[in-house]
Amino acid sequence: MRIRDSIHTDRLPPSYYAASGNYPEGFDRLEGNMHAEVCVIGGGYSGVATALALAEKGVDVALVEQNQIGWGASGRNGGQVLGGFGPELAEFDEYEKTYGASAHAMWDEGARCVDLVRQNVERYGIDCDLTWGYFDAAMNDREMHDLAEAKQSLERKGFRHPLRLVDRSGIKSVIGSERFIGGLVNEGWGHCHPLNLVRGEAKAAEKLGVKIYEDARVSRLDYAENHIVVDMDWCRVTADKVVLACNAYLGNLVPRLANRMLPVGSYIIATEPLGDDLANEILPGNHAVCDQRWALDYFRMSADKRMLFGGVATYTGRHPRDVIKKMRPKMLKVFPQLADVKVDYHWGGYLSVGLNRIPQVGRLDHRTYYAQAYAGHGVAASHGAGRMIADAIEGNDERLSMIEAVKHYPFPGGSLLRKPILAAGMAFERVKDMVRL
Repeated sequence: MRIRDSIHTDRLPPSYYAASGNYPEGFDRLEGNMHAEVCVIGGGYSGVATALALAEKGVDVALVEQNQIGWGASGRNGGQVLGGFGPELAEFDEYEKTYGASAHAMWDEGARCVDLVRQNVERYGIDCDLTWGYFDAAMNDREMHDLAEAKQSLERKGFRHPLRLVDRSGIKSVIGSERFIGGLVNEGWGHCHPLNLVRGEAKAAEKLGVKIYEDARVSRLDYAENHIVVDMDWCRVTADKVVLACNAYLGNLVPRLANRMLPVGSYIIATEPLGDDLANEILPGNHAVCDQRWALDYFRMSADKRMLFGGVATYTGRHPRDVIKKMRPKMLKVFPQLADVKVDYHWGGYLSVGLNRIPQVGRLDHRTYYAQAYAGHGVAASHGAGRMIADAIEGNDERLSMIEAVKHYPFPGGSLLRKPILAAGMAFERVKDMVRL
């Protein structure tokens, strides 16, 4: 079954990212059968990062994507390049609870994954507007207190990038909005054009020998004694090992993985270009921004000075009938000065979330690897996951063993009830956010 997303077709969505893409050239369609040492299923960050890392090691790789490279969350997200493997890097006690004796090493991995993005962009000359600067925005004193503690925690752990607390007196130097009272500036994290990143990395992998195929819908996996057949009905890839990097669009290909994550909708609008004066008033430091709520807003400025504003997080599986009608009022609560600005683009789709909101990375067996459920923080973490899987395939599974030791349980309620249960839980969290404000 082809996994569709009812908000868009099987082509790249009509987003700002697709309209401003630097890598419009497509990839081949597989005709006939072939063999590869490793077959990667999924053309998002996890799949492409794994394929690229394997190609750097000289491994023979085929990557198959059911639609187009970057079609899913990797090409639709807010473009925020943030560190952390599940818990925020400032929450080291959560790393200890989650990873136990491996907490320090996994904290380091959470910091390293941002560097992997930086290295790929620099090494392969990827044109994706990578820009450094991120702001955690606080709406109240409790959130400010938490961010002050976060700064101290990061500094104690040796976080090597500049951190700066901003209070009411300095907030206008970072963001032109009355909605926030302060926050934490982090110059080690940043933002990029996410579709250009994933397609640029795919082109780099292709140059290193990775065979990449689009419109390659996998219908089943057949395991034989010495190989795995990746069956796409009209053609097949026979491989020694398989990497499942389908994330929210896995469908029922592997039920054991599907029932441990939930597709969650997230949506973005992009305004017309604002011009230098208005752009500088709104985000004078050109930081990517998130607020601190459970169902948060996230936003940033594009390279051509458009406001990209995202959020919502729907757990029901249903997309809004009108994304602009849903998102524009949210944007105007933060930036009322955009009331007369036109919205040029809107789009959305699914990301995936696990019960514990920890990325699910590991092995189903000695030949089958997987990565999924980044809970909306996957731009950088997916690169770390891809590197871990590539290393493990080549015989070094130290890092992969640490993250796959985390237990991930199926969502309660089965396939019929898990979405209503999670939607009710999200409604409760939103009520708590409103009470706190």
